[in-house]
Amino acid sequence: MKRTTRRTTHRRGTRTRHGTRRLRPALVALTAAGGLLLTACAGGNAGKVSDSSYEGGGGPGGGIGGGSGGHNGDAAPLPAPDGTRGTDRQREGKQDGPQDGAPGPDHLSTFALDVDTASYGYARRTLSEGRLPDPSTVRPEEFVNSFRQNYERPDGDGFTVTVDGARTDEDDWSLVRVGLATRSAGPGEDRPPAALTFVIDISGSMDEPGRLDLARESLATMTDRLRDEDSVAIVTFSDEADTVLPMTRLDGNRGEIHDAIDGLEPARSTNLGAGVETGYETAVEGLRKGATNRVVLVSDALANTGDTDAGTILERIGDSRREHGITLFGVGVGSDYGDALMERLADQGDGHTVYVSDGEEAREVFGEQLPRAVELTARDAKAQVAFDPGTVAEFRLVGYDNRRVADEDFRDDDADGGEVGPGHTVTALYAVRTRSDAPDGHLATATVRWLDPDSRAPHEENGDLEAGDLGDSVWTGDRGLTVAATAAYFADALRLDGRRHRALPGALRLDELADHAAGLAGRTEDEDLHDLAEAIRTADRLY
Repeated sequence: MKRTTRRTTHRRGTRTRHGTRRLRPALVALTAAGGLLLTACAGGNAGKVSDSSYEGGGGPGGGIGGGSGGHNGDAAPLPAPDGTRGTDRQREGKQDGPQDGAPGPDHLSTFALDVDTASYGYARRTLSEGRLPDPSTVRPEEFVNSFRQNYERPDGDGFTVTVDGARTDEDDWSLVRVGLATRSAGPGEDRPPAALTFVIDISGSMDEPGRLDLARESLATMTDRLRDEDSVAIVTFSDEADTVLPMTRLDGNRGEIHDAIDGLEPARSTNLGAGVETGYETAVEGLRKGATNRVVLVSDALANTGDTDAGTILERIGDSRREHGITLFGVGVGSDYGDALMERLADQGDGHTVYVSDGEEAREVFGEQLPRAVELTARDAKAQVAFDPGTVAEFRLVGYDNRRVADEDFRDDDADGGEVGPGHTVTALYAVRTRSDAPDGHLATATVRWLDPDSRAPHEENGDLEAGDLGDSVWTGDRGLTVAATAAYFADALRLDGRRHRALPGALRLDELADHAAGLAGRTEDEDLHDLAEAIRTADRLY
């Protein structure tokens, strides 16, 4: 990895550090202790921070109320995606207590980086069809990460770390934003060549408009955008899998590749397991040293034949995935979409997912995003946030339910993290209740750790936030923080159900939230924010 000059920039509410550097013993001591991500402890005990569920008011039908609900310090943790009560993995592990003055075990929050955005895209598609999305498909971090952020970026490989926040309308509660950014994605001249194996679902369910036809259009667009030294292979699957095109250089072969794409036609049932396995076999056969080797799965993920479980599917190809570093990029399509299966495949395949519903989105993903960012700048990237118990009474990580990492595994480089490429930003939001008797103390230190994609050498960067630097209101502060808050509140509303109302502190009614989104869109002329405002208004009408 190229070593860059480190510089530190200070501004109100934020400290960012740029570039890459080797580990420092003092930083290792700061966050070495383990702890729970979601402990449901009372927040009044001095020196103990609780990462608990916030109990907020809810309107009829599961909508968000006006933020008038109180906090129950003895509340149980939020249910995990499988319906079990969420507990932090370290509570069940071994912990000998804080070391070298590090925060205690209840003061840390650790998660693998995630750049997925499929949950938000699929929610918008569902709302546009007049339906509320299934709450199990709503992942708040993917809503938040669907919007551009203006974080400063490093000069070379690595991350910048931005930590800021602002008060909510709920007494003592704030939203704290941890923002991580990689270097900008350039035009692509300097990236290594790409070896991409496209695994295309041609099952009968893909015959619906907006599925296989969208895949053909997307692949044709990408074929035209890739460079001559890049290579592609095409695998199709229905009830069986077939390698339509072995790994083929684009130089002089674009016509052959287009012919293979044009010949894709729908067939029968969906043996997704066979498709992924054959895709990886084809990727290994066509493996190119020094290239970015990636499997791109395009499917509605409605598996109904053969292996239908993500764990067993990826177990069969686990050796090639680990040995050769082949990552999986999932592209979801279709109004009926197997969100959970696709998301698990991408997580376990060291990749990420997007969802496309129309030609414009497909052209953006295949024509711009994927060709520009086929390389990786960080492997097994994780973040850990240490909250100061003298300032913070309790905190809650918004989302990242299935990306949480045991705190003691933060510096275990065999523990899986997230893979991140150039041009990405990752945002994590925390709901934080500060102690009323400590208005100006140190609030949190956020650290990101990653491995160099080639040498696997570890690197870290960190940033800090003081309680006195919190902004007065999330609605009047930094634009990026306001956008992130709006997306998070929207996701929180969609996750509510009629059995038990939960809301982030300071939650607004959906019509008020839509007004904030529309105001942001009007001031910035950002079409993505116009779409967000419309999605929120549609959800408000459907509740």
